[in-house]
Amino acid sequence: MQHFELKGQIRQVGNKAVVKAFRKQGVVPCNLYGLGMENILFTVDEKELKALTNTPKSYIVDLVLDNGKAYTAVLHELQFHPVSDRCLHVDFLAVNEEKPIAIKVPVIITGHSIGVQQGGKFTQNSRFIRISALMKDLPDDVTVDISSLALDKKIKAGDLKFDKISVISDKDTIICGVKSTRNMVAQETAE
Repeated sequence: MQHFELKGQIRQVGNKAVVKAFRKQGVVPCNLYGLGMENILFTVDEKELKALTNTPKSYIVDLVLDNGKAYTAVLHELQFHPVSDRCLHVDFLAVNEEKPIAIKVPVIITGHSIGVQQGGKFTQNSRFIRISALMKDLPDDVTVDISSLALDKKIKAGDLKFDKISVISDKDTIICGVKSTRNMVAQETAE
């Protein structure tokens, strides 16, 4: 999985006025926790953060703080303003190479479905899926081959199997499917 380097400045615990002042300066308050460590409060530049948050890709984040320490983390939770869509707060979860990491990765669809060739309509319900794996085994994305997907059939998260990767999305989550079209139903009733 690709790494993304993000620079941050340590901050102190503050009230709402302090946090608002940070946001006016164009920085986003962040929190790093996990692995039995104490919470670390810091800020990152809003423009640098957009390169991480405004992409469909998933990254392992290499946090470099101004106190000289570096941490490896993943995005855990993002809070956005409901109107302006600006990032208000970010939670990072510290990770290491020994423990499995749970992360959301994009789903890439490949192949030509049998059901579509018969006149059905392809629908992709989930563009992302949650997986768990060791850091060295994490893929940038997961590929789902739909070549054998027949008419009125679906691929669910529980159907997906990968080497060294566990799918932790709900097993009933529909990834994609092929539906009959109205024209097909009309033709069958006419016959």
